[in-house]
Amino acid sequence: MLDLILPVALFAFSMSITPGPNNVMVTASGANFGYRRTIPHLLGIGLGYPAMVAGVGFGLGGVFEAVPAVHVVLKYAGSGAILWMAWRIATASGTGPATERPGRPFTFLQAAAFQWVNPKGWVVAVGAVSAFTTVEGDLFLEVGAITLSFVSVNYACASVWTVFGVGIGRLLKHRNRLRIFNVATGLLLVAAIVPLFID
Repeated sequence: MLDLILPVALFAFSMSITPGPNNVMVTASGANFGYRRTIPHLLGIGLGYPAMVAGVGFGLGGVFEAVPAVHVVLKYAGSGAILWMAWRIATASGTGPATERPGRPFTFLQAAAFQWVNPKGWVVAVGAVSAFTTVEGDLFLEVGAITLSFVSVNYACASVWTVFGVGIGRLLKHRNRLRIFNVATGLLLVAAIVPLFID
């Protein structure tokens, strides 16, 4: 078990700290709403994603193999959700102090629910479970180690991106500059789903 924890933790860290829809969204949230107002979003990622990893580990990943159409539905549903979020970010006004800006950051439940339609999240979860579980091993312990690894790193990694966003928000106090940043961030989210549709 101890031999499993370090490689799984390193994998979880590398997947959680790299750019993806979650990190792009919390960066934008940090820039527009500040760290404190982004905490529910961070908690939704920090707890919602490991819950999905556990679900994949205990059998949901097999659904993709048994019913390939589920993967297609997920791809389109997830892409639609990301496009909607990209629109929300791109059209954020970015006026006033972070504590008083119009609009709302994601709630805990919205962020947790998004994990289930995040295409990168599914790829990483299925990859983690496939790579770090064994036929002869204790599935409960192995999936538990993978899930706990993501619990231990997700919030911290997303926080790094949020703090980065807060810094950007302070640098871009001028309304037009923050608006340009929001549009660019929205376009980054759109770019994140383009590879899903390239064979």
